[in-house]
Amino acid sequence: MIGDADSRRVSTALLFALFFVLLFTLHIPLLNLPYFWDEAGYYVPAARDLLLTGSLIPRSTVSNAHPPLVMAYLALAWKIAGFTPAVTRIAMLLLAAFALLGVFRLTQRISNTEVAYASAICTALYPVFFAQSSLAHLDLAAAGFTFWGLRAYVDNQRWSVAIWFSLAALSKETAILAPLALFGWEVITKTWPRKSWNGKKQGLSGTVETAPLHSPHLSSITSPASAFLLFPIVPLGLWYAYHWHQTGFIFGNPEFFRYNVQATVHPLRVVLALGMRLWQILGYMGLYLLTLPALFALYLPALSARSKEQQQIEEDVQFAFLTVIVAYVLTMAVIGGAVLARYMLPVIPLVIIACVSTLWRRVRYWWAVVGIVAVAFVVGWFVNPPYGFSMEDNLAYRDYILLHQHAEDLMQEHYAESRVLTAWPASDEVTRPYLGYVSHPMHVFRIEDFTVEQLMAAADLRSQFDVALVFSTKYEPPHPFLEHWHLWLEWKKRFFGYHRDVPPEAAARLLGGRLVYSEYRSGQWVGVIEMEQEQEAQLHGWAVRFTKFEPSHGMSASSR
Repeated sequence: MIGDADSRRVSTALLFALFFVLLFTLHIPLLNLPYFWDEAGYYVPAARDLLLTGSLIPRSTVSNAHPPLVMAYLALAWKIAGFTPAVTRIAMLLLAAFALLGVFRLTQRISNTEVAYASAICTALYPVFFAQSSLAHLDLAAAGFTFWGLRAYVDNQRWSVAIWFSLAALSKETAILAPLALFGWEVITKTWPRKSWNGKKQGLSGTVETAPLHSPHLSSITSPASAFLLFPIVPLGLWYAYHWHQTGFIFGNPEFFRYNVQATVHPLRVVLALGMRLWQILGYMGLYLLTLPALFALYLPALSARSKEQQQIEEDVQFAFLTVIVAYVLTMAVIGGAVLARYMLPVIPLVIIACVSTLWRRVRYWWAVVGIVAVAFVVGWFVNPPYGFSMEDNLAYRDYILLHQHAEDLMQEHYAESRVLTAWPASDEVTRPYLGYVSHPMHVFRIEDFTVEQLMAAADLRSQFDVALVFSTKYEPPHPFLEHWHLWLEWKKRFFGYHRDVPPEAAARLLGGRLVYSEYRSGQWVGVIEMEQEQEAQLHGWAVRFTKFEPSHGMSASSR
């Protein structure tokens, strides 16, 4: 078996505790933050419904048909320790530590302990993984079970393969891609048989002598190993059957299905999304600092001292990883209305593992390269990239939460009984006290966003609200890339929901109100606008309608 025998005796429980303590320590300042964006909009309400009613189908929000495993896990955590954001975030950190342990054990099995530690640390520090570690989303849990499923697959542990991949699919339906991709890989190896993998083999690091690897790839596609890869379809299918029986819909409510499937299959959008997905697994959030050196290292000879060791990732494992990665990239380019980086969490660590292994075999001071990457990843927690991105991909989500906390605290103090004009997700934040922003619900007049068109339409209905809570729904880099490429802007508007939010001062003028509070933080902002008296507002409204408004420079859409 590949790896250092003495290192393999390290207790799994000890490693898990080590990873959890590391993550917990780094996330201490974030544990009590209220819920953010999709947490507040779906996952926490769905889990809370399960806690209060025992129903697997959400009742306080429209069902998106996501499998219920993570929501059930959160409901159990709340039942045991109490319904607080800190309990939620610690529970998610436990899943993140379990995922890191899966990365470590998988890498240790296919490479060695040095590469395993380096890969696990890089994964833990990667901004998207770090930010998602304490957020109540599904993707990181699905990723963790996928890593353990791959570990079992390499060892041909058939029941373990079925169980781990089933748990992954019951965490997030898209996790079914991994076992289906591996099954497809076995079909390919059966259709185009290759010489035995035992003995000499050619891989990324050159020709090496290898010991036999107990992998299932060369077995018949009708073998039990292949059949076990298809087993996760059963529990996922049972969930969808139950969901259809309860709601009349298989894949979530019609709007959810339209947004994530029907509206995403335009050929041009698929091509654009494919480019974004490739960037997310190869360069996003500083990842290029790892992938580019690994690519250049392929042109270097393997270090002689290491080429004598049986430490190369087996070629069949490399192709298995590649198959899973390609399946995710292609599928996520076709489906998913929001091209979010967290959807790629099950495969980004596979890229990290391959890159670190390549550096270890070919670069003498590989640890220095990995150290630079680790530092760059930590910097990426705090420093936003010079392009639009989803605020949940680094600590920008903390800035968002703090901005909304401050503004909504002011509203609770001075406008507690007022009718509030705002957009989602703030509309949920001020109507659901359990999300952690307000002490009691407020009355909401909801609009879609804070574009000129939406605000001018709302101004005509100003009698229906007393105060407006406006905020940036997209991250706004000061000098965004491609801001003058009009075709790209049109594509973003058409396919990815791009729009320009009107800043607070201009929003107050459009609504005919008075800006009483505003705050800016790292490219994000929030504002509270008090509506003027009716007579005064009418005069002001006529002036606004005869004034052409030009959005300020520096606005940019995120990937959401």
